[in-house]
Amino acid sequence: MKLLVINPGSTSTKISLYENTEAVFEENIFHDAPELLRFPHVNDQMPFRRQLILDVLRKHGEKLENVDVFVGRGGSAYSQHEGVTGIDETLYQDTLQAVGGSDHPAKLGVMLAYVLGRETGKPAYTLDPTNVDELIDEARLTGIQGVYRNAQFHVLNQKAVARTHAAKMGKRYEDCNFIVAHIDGGITVNAHRKGRMIDGNVGAGGDGPYTPTRIGSVPVLPLLDYIDRHGTDEVRKMCSRSGGFVSMFGTADGDAVHRRVLEGDPKAVLVWNGMIYQIGKMIGEMAAVLQGSVDGILLTGGYMRFPDVVSGIRSMCGWIAEISVYPGEMEQEALATAVYEALEGRRPIRQYEGKPVWNGFEGIDL
Repeated sequence: MKLLVINPGSTSTKISLYENTEAVFEENIFHDAPELLRFPHVNDQMPFRRQLILDVLRKHGEKLENVDVFVGRGGSAYSQHEGVTGIDETLYQDTLQAVGGSDHPAKLGVMLAYVLGRETGKPAYTLDPTNVDELIDEARLTGIQGVYRNAQFHVLNQKAVARTHAAKMGKRYEDCNFIVAHIDGGITVNAHRKGRMIDGNVGAGGDGPYTPTRIGSVPVLPLLDYIDRHGTDEVRKMCSRSGGFVSMFGTADGDAVHRRVLEGDPKAVLVWNGMIYQIGKMIGEMAAVLQGSVDGILLTGGYMRFPDVVSGIRSMCGWIAEISVYPGEMEQEALATAVYEALEGRRPIRQYEGKPVWNGFEGIDL
């Protein structure tokens, strides 16, 4: 069984072909901000990313029609449960329209898998999209009635890393408490309590640490002044595509910014260390969420290639719990393995419900 795994991100497109659970090839194509900002809307990237897939298949001597199953990373639809979900017309349309309120490039994985599946008559699936909602009620509240924090995290990689680490400990993920920080073009830090992601920062929603492409948390009053001068459309884009390093340096290329850090550029040093500081602060918040009962702090994502990111977080947070590092991501393998196991009957396959997992506080007018 050949499974084509499609994983679009804010700064990359990852494309893999699996034969059952064995990787045939994997390509990780980096996109700097100017390359993607030429597309006014995330949906406009579809032809560009589709052509990348065709080019990669051609490079490896594979044909689209020989793929048996299409697997795409997902997000932007109504909130969902964890696990494998079949991609149908309803999920495709809700993802296209971003009814869940976030327009993260991960949505393109579902959209591309569905379109390519329709073209070839093959099935399409997704796993643990960015909008898996396991939040506790207290984590949803803001100080404005009717305005809530939603679930938008690096669920796929975080859960894969947490399950892997729990197995190394000889335990089940569902029996552990972890803080997991995914650090790359986007950054999310979450409290995992007994197998559920109960709190964390809304990575693409102006929440948490700033990142190579995102503004992170900004005080409301100066943000309103900025909106008055520049408009809401620009700020929406800065939440997920043109904030952070892009705003400060004109690039989302972490290697380029880090070279400036190593050269002693004062601006680069301050911005880089500020990002590390904000990640550490967020980890401390999640330790409080877990009431200090933390079985491990797990650091993952592409920025684990920078030793000073890891050492900076260790110096701030090593006293909370043991810190373990998982460089890169486990997303491609997780997508392929879970879908293959589901098709073998060893995992359930969910149907998208077309409505949010959470839809208000029961019996409370909030």
